[in-house]
Amino acid sequence: MSKFYQALQRAEQEHALQRRKREDIAVGVAAPPARHRAEPNLRSRPEEIARERSKPLSPPPIVTPTGVDNHLVSLLASPSFEAEQYRTLCHLVEQLHEKAELSVIAISSAAPGDGKTTTAINLAGALTQASGARVLLIDFDLRRPSISEYLGDGEGAHPGILDLIRDPNLALDDLTVTFPSLLNLRILYAGGAVTAPYEVFKSFQVEEILAEARRQYDYVILDTPPIVPFPDCRLLERIVDGFLLVVAAHKTPRRLVEEAINILDPDKVVGLIFNKDDNRSGLGSSDYDAYYQYKLPRSRNGQETTFVGRFIKKCQALFRSVGDR
Repeated sequence: MSKFYQALQRAEQEHALQRRKREDIAVGVAAPPARHRAEPNLRSRPEEIARERSKPLSPPPIVTPTGVDNHLVSLLASPSFEAEQYRTLCHLVEQLHEKAELSVIAISSAAPGDGKTTTAINLAGALTQASGARVLLIDFDLRRPSISEYLGDGEGAHPGILDLIRDPNLALDDLTVTFPSLLNLRILYAGGAVTAPYEVFKSFQVEEILAEARRQYDYVILDTPPIVPFPDCRLLERIVDGFLLVVAAHKTPRRLVEEAINILDPDKVVGLIFNKDDNRSGLGSSDYDAYYQYKLPRSRNGQETTFVGRFIKKCQALFRSVGDR
């Protein structure tokens, strides 16, 4: 038996006691009749993507939050200074989407505690509000999934991407949920934690799921594990369009940020987000100036994109008192 299936089997055993409860959870969905899952095609023809995105989204279960984390300013405090910084980031991502065709974006950090999860959720919320775009937020941190907790949807097991990997009869829209007042924002939870997510990321099912997500949504935002301590993000490079790297101001050591950038394909690192800085002037610490000078990513036609270089420099949006994950 392969390590991948052993890893899934262990995860299955870990959550066996919670499966009965899952039937009563509002976001739980019974398995539908068998469906044919589309062959992975990460670069579908434009007309196919347009046709998929023109279809109305089926109504998903709605998250009924009781304790949304107060750092999710894009969802809770739209007029605030902090929310405005996410709108600035959102505008830059929209331009990057238009000029460099980036749709599937992974949010990560060099180390735990830099604010990647709150950044991923806030960016997804800002993108939905700014343009009415279809946005899918996926909890891809299978080591420490936490999006459901941040959204006040409980810390228990919810159906998610692990269930899609295990069960070929499930389709993507069977397990997505939405947030009140943001019906174009869909959320796919992790579906539990696993001890060996590296094996999961190597599976062809992950490629299929992201290919389907690309066809259905304008933006797909992934909350991924930290880069330096874990190898998971290296396996996602081939199937995401780019990485946004979250850096905690005055906390993340330079060497860790440099190591994270060196681990990833430099063509896939599209920007850094300077996080947790109380300075509202919009200027980052000089200690981090060098982080914005690395090689420019290339566009799909192989040409260096000067716009992406400007994006990297502008991506110093400062976030005040954001979360720790």
